[in-house]
Amino acid sequence: MHTKRKSKTVDMVYIAIFTVLIAICSWISIPTMVPVTLQTFAVFLTVGVLGGKRGTMAVLIYLLLGSIGIPVFANFTGGIGILAGTTGGYIIGFLLTALLMWGMEQLFGKKTWVLALSMVLGLVLCYTFGTAWFMVVYTGSTGAVPLATVLGWCVIPFIIPDIIKIGLALFLCRRLSKVMEY
Repeated sequence: MHTKRKSKTVDMVYIAIFTVLIAICSWISIPTMVPVTLQTFAVFLTVGVLGGKRGTMAVLIYLLLGSIGIPVFANFTGGIGILAGTTGGYIIGFLLTALLMWGMEQLFGKKTWVLALSMVLGLVLCYTFGTAWFMVVYTGSTGAVPLATVLGWCVIPFIIPDIIKIGLALFLCRRLSKVMEY
């Protein structure tokens, strides 16, 4: 009984720490032509280190905190208006990424290649959902915009930085998984 309670406490602590890590990484903005945050890196790292269930819980808690107005999103923003805005689909896409990574973990295990593939596919899912969301919201408020234009604004500038984030997350996942208590 004591071990089970300790295990749940450890789980809650790890989930809380990684929820905070996602928030902190969302505030870190690398100034380039199109500013890049470390949100996707934090999502990949969180699910990669904590595993699908706990990692997805951390991402969900991050989204819930942001949706009620706590400024955990990029540029210290929060609120349902951010999620309903043009970039909200990408933020919601973080949860879809976590769920996909969890599903692949369940199907194929925790091998490095599975983790790498799940990160890439999760990123593609996040891009796809976020871009579709952007187009619907943008069209509703401003007017129609071609898909190629939206990809040029919202996806193409982020591909190389996101690939680098996946590489860094994979490296750190392997290192952290060896030293963290489970």
